[in-house]
Amino acid sequence: AQKGLRVATLIDFQKQHLQMIENLYKRKLLGKNHVLTFADFTKKQEADIEDMFEPDFYLALVNDEYKAQLDKPIPIADLKPFPRILAAIEDYCEQHPLKAGALNHYRPARYLTENMGTLEAQISDATLNRFEDAFRTLNRLLS
Repeated sequence: AQKGLRVATLIDFQKQHLQMIENLYKRKLLGKNHVLTFADFTKKQEADIEDMFEPDFYLALVNDEYKAQLDKPIPIADLKPFPRILAAIEDYCEQHPLKAGALNHYRPARYLTENMGTLEAQISDATLNRFEDAFRTLNRLLS
């Protein structure tokens, strides 16, 4: 029933996931060229969807969403250099815990969607180009 089915995926990528991705090819679940990672579009060694955005913009989303739980906004200069912005923010929050709860990477995404009308103008052309490239590539694989 699945013969002829066209499938492609776009996933987060960390070096520790390389074997899992290789297993998709070896088990013939997906063709090698049908497994795309955000690293392919950010040109970084590791990347999550959050890395498709400019670091300043994504950090502003986190600061706005968590303003009630932060003593002060997280300065970008205080983030340690990690390959992924989310890892850098998580590390910061381990050193400077939130007043309540834990960092949840879905909350900035929700904040973005709920405030897209006001935030849209702040999204850089580079970010838009990365997403456009990702969707064009996926669409090409599926057509």
